[in-house]
Amino acid sequence: MSILQEIAENLMKGKAPAVKELVTKALDDGIEPAEVLGEGLIAGMNVIGARFKKNEVYVPEVLIAARAMHAGMDILKPKLVAAGVEPIGKVVIGTVKGDLHDIGKNLVCMMLEGAGFEVLDIGIDCSPDKFIETAKDKDAKIIAMSALLTTTMPSMKGVIEELDKAGLKGIIKTMIGGAPVTQNYADEIGADGYSPDAASAVDLAKTFL
Repeated sequence: MSILQEIAENLMKGKAPAVKELVTKALDDGIEPAEVLGEGLIAGMNVIGARFKKNEVYVPEVLIAARAMHAGMDILKPKLVAAGVEPIGKVVIGTVKGDLHDIGKNLVCMMLEGAGFEVLDIGIDCSPDKFIETAKDKDAKIIAMSALLTTTMPSMKGVIEELDKAGLKGIIKTMIGGAPVTQNYADEIGADGYSPDAASAVDLAKTFL
């Protein structure tokens, strides 16, 4: 098994110290940072994402794998920056105004990072302005919104209306998700996409690139 496969295998098992050690070794062996990222860390997270979609693994396994990925990323990030490796895209993500839930959002963050996106997590209880200003400041082309309460879902519509007023609707893509959210609701408020789970959110975000 190659060292990159070893990185992927250990990541899938959630072995953070081993991932850290193997990433360091791979770089010392002269393997390019982008290759370590793509064929090691992202390859492992892709498998976890696919298994999560099929209900073969659950939230705890994803979180443990993501922790192992972060351990590897800590070593890799400065090297990627130095090598001029760009993220595949930038996503502003947050839970909408009035909603304080963040487990689903955090899971999506991890999956997006695991797929090579730069994730700008603005937290919970986020106003439309916060989403839009962050996207403009950081030149992000995707806004991802989460809601767990039916009472906070209208805040998603608020973000899209504000984007429209700013002349950015369609230029900055919007995706929504959360337990009560549906494709019908996404269509109704003019969101560019809806995702039922964290793994599908990655697929959706990739279609916007």
